[in-house]
Amino acid sequence: MTATPAPPPGHYENFPVASWLCPPQLRAPIRAIYAFARTADDIADEGDVSAEERLADLHAYRVDLLACSSGEAFSPRWAAVFAPLQHEITRHRLPVPLLADLLAAFEQDVVMTRAGSAFADRAALLDYCRRSANPVGRLLLHLYGVHDVVALAQSDAICSALQLINFWQDLSVDLPRGRHYLSDADCATHGVSRADLAAQRRSAASDALILDCAAWARALMLEGAPLTQRLPTRMGWELRLVVQGGLTVLAKVQALGGASLHQRPRLRAWDVPALLWRAWRMKLPI
Repeated sequence: MTATPAPPPGHYENFPVASWLCPPQLRAPIRAIYAFARTADDIADEGDVSAEERLADLHAYRVDLLACSSGEAFSPRWAAVFAPLQHEITRHRLPVPLLADLLAAFEQDVVMTRAGSAFADRAALLDYCRRSANPVGRLLLHLYGVHDVVALAQSDAICSALQLINFWQDLSVDLPRGRHYLSDADCATHGVSRADLAAQRRSAASDALILDCAAWARALMLEGAPLTQRLPTRMGWELRLVVQGGLTVLAKVQALGGASLHQRPRLRAWDVPALLWRAWRMKLPI
């Protein structure tokens, strides 16, 4: 399987890819982290290969990560990813366990999709987010020299919310592919069967289920939002835009009233002015 190490910005959603708001000295490490995550995601998700082949490739990718982080030679297969990453790990002392956590989440995706299994409850979903999304925020905070416990917890809340928003946005895409992110416990609470979801049969109960999960994601995002006022100017602006982008997508999910089971809401050009206005309002004292 061949993965593209440097795809166009926007291919890996909710990942701020060395934007113009990012200080120039941090663009290289962010690009390296992005290429690592994007390539691993493609290994787990793109192309027409078996689950066994995906897991074997992810294992080989993990071996190269360990070699890269130890200053040893890695295979030529993903050299375009690991050569710059090795440099940035040394230069910025990137926490390698966070990179490994991302791989664990991708491996879990492959295993769960192959088995057709779902998450038991919200705690299980948040545990997945801890490895699939939260490492991205923690890596960025590390690059900015932010390490305090409150900031890390708020970053985790924002990143987990972004991951959940992506789930509720992509129901119409994920369900036909056998990916079930609406937990068994939430489905049971609302009386929605896994079979109905797999068949994308919309009902008042499925609408209530989706809207309940959307409300959960919004509460989680608002829990982490105060972090946007504690960060340096550039990073603060970047994070405010990320938060408002997530909230705008979530508002579209909620406005559909459950129809995201059949259609994927997305940001449009005409959403940008309101998004920028809300991001600017977030910099004001609460």
